[in-house]
Amino acid sequence: MYSATLPGWQSSCFASLVAVALTLYNRLLPDPGSQLQDAQQLSAEYDFVIIGGGSAGGVLANRLSEVGNWTVLLLEAGGPETPQAQIPLLAGSLRDSTLDWQFRTAPPSAGQSYCLAMNDGVCKWPRGRVVGGSSVINFMLYVRGNPSDYDYWQHLGNHGWGYEQVKKYFLKSEDNSNPELLKTPYHAAGGYLSVQDAPFISQLAEVFLEAGRHLGYGVVDINGRNQTGFSVPQGTIRNGSRCSVAKAFLLPVRERPNLSVSMNSRVTRIGFDHRESTPRARSVFFVKDNKKHLVKSRKEIVLSAGTIGSPQILMLSGVGPKEHLKGLGIKMVKDLPVGDNLQDHLSVGSLTFRMDQPITLKPTDTQTPDSVLQYILEADGPLTSLGGVEGLAFINTKFADPSGDFPDIQFHFTPLSMYNSNNHPMGQAFNLRPDLFNNTPYANLQDENLFAILPLLLRPLSRGSVRLRSRDPFDHPLIDPNYLAEREDVEVLVEGMKAALRLVETPPFKALNATPLPWPFPGCDSHDIFSDEYLECTIRHFTMTFYHPTSTCAMGVVVDPRLRVLGLRGLRVVDASVMPTVPSGNTNAPTIMVAEKGADMIKEDWNS
Repeated sequence: MYSATLPGWQSSCFASLVAVALTLYNRLLPDPGSQLQDAQQLSAEYDFVIIGGGSAGGVLANRLSEVGNWTVLLLEAGGPETPQAQIPLLAGSLRDSTLDWQFRTAPPSAGQSYCLAMNDGVCKWPRGRVVGGSSVINFMLYVRGNPSDYDYWQHLGNHGWGYEQVKKYFLKSEDNSNPELLKTPYHAAGGYLSVQDAPFISQLAEVFLEAGRHLGYGVVDINGRNQTGFSVPQGTIRNGSRCSVAKAFLLPVRERPNLSVSMNSRVTRIGFDHRESTPRARSVFFVKDNKKHLVKSRKEIVLSAGTIGSPQILMLSGVGPKEHLKGLGIKMVKDLPVGDNLQDHLSVGSLTFRMDQPITLKPTDTQTPDSVLQYILEADGPLTSLGGVEGLAFINTKFADPSGDFPDIQFHFTPLSMYNSNNHPMGQAFNLRPDLFNNTPYANLQDENLFAILPLLLRPLSRGSVRLRSRDPFDHPLIDPNYLAEREDVEVLVEGMKAALRLVETPPFKALNATPLPWPFPGCDSHDIFSDEYLECTIRHFTMTFYHPTSTCAMGVVVDPRLRVLGLRGLRVVDASVMPTVPSGNTNAPTIMVAEKGADMIKEDWNS
């Protein structure tokens, strides 16, 4: 995550070099996002109207339009991908860009304690506002989660969502280029989604793997038989560039006459037909080019606006918690706990290390003519790094069940650091208070060889919520992550940080003279450094989202196992919001799986 904003890169000489290189690149190979045609003339009615063209909606648009006599309209609030989004290393720089919804969490209420190092106690929550959704701004890590996640979903009563049932949908999408992995039953080739080994990794990646062996962990395929262990991750990339859902699923079918994609189309609400005893979703209201539009659906409206957008649109349409909607003067259509059960993978950004050897990735190493030419001519080099994440690990703390393969902490390892950047622009990316680093040793680390380990809490017990700020559909909703409300979440994450510190004490890292930065994180200097109390303090200060919110329209409480909204007709939700619990890993691949399975269920229910 530390690749976020390179220092002033948009106005630097390097930016000019990148711009020239990308211009040349796009002349030779046109930017994939620009090839999608924005539908200007829309019909009054379609068989299916899909709201949201992200990781789920893009898949649905492809799969439903496979049925030649069905008409499908995909409505997306954003526009096409940009050239910058194609460069893997620059993933983090897309925060707060035009491709990002630029959501913010609500300030913590009484009794809450997180995001303390951020301006006004507010954390940034990036979400993709672009065709392809968050698959355009994420770090491209291809991680499916743990098989036990899906077996638990089925245990909750969601028939058909066990691991053996969903595994085929992971395989259906996948086009894996690693011949060794293709020899196993856990991977496939021929799907729409390119999954490849990262073309470039630094020497530190092998050090990370070897250090894991010293702690007793093997090198594993984290999407294979066992998740526990260390790995160099695969990513959703193609020829050194990002392979978003737009590139994978929409571009190949853009000529289908029964599929229309309407960009820059902001949905404001869903309209219902009340002439029958059960209300039926029939129409979608949206704004495009500053004009109001209405389209109707003959068969179904499918809501795929994501964990934040889907509950927002449902509540604006009268589907949600009764008292909340009543307080806003919104006419009730169906009382459901929409927006509850919000979950996210919480991490902490304070574990940074330095060492003697110059084998990290500093901005001065990546912002060079050689690196740009290597990317353009060879689809290789540091610019192909997966947002700077070169290692993943799934480990067990003392809180994990020792009898099974169900780790509770994930490491993201990166040979990058925000402290290598002048004026700490990463502080801007995370909304960190600028005074944190003033007059501290952290302000003078630009030339140090730094790397970071980011522990991630895989199965949080705390639950947050999404609520409307007002009846205005253009107001961002209120996002309350309610991080660390459950004490065990704190304790597990503290143990994860201690495990990261032990990892850097192993011989492979000691050979590089690697040590944690010795100064207390600002705001936590009253505690003994690296004590449990100190580590908890840093968690509550440098609180981080990993772009993994889920579960605000969860199966069993808002939708049924076939993803139909309870008590209504003609309306489904198909995206990460339907997950009962957040999977134990990065969530883009599971979201694509949900859409693949959802598309099949829609086809089955309509006998096609």
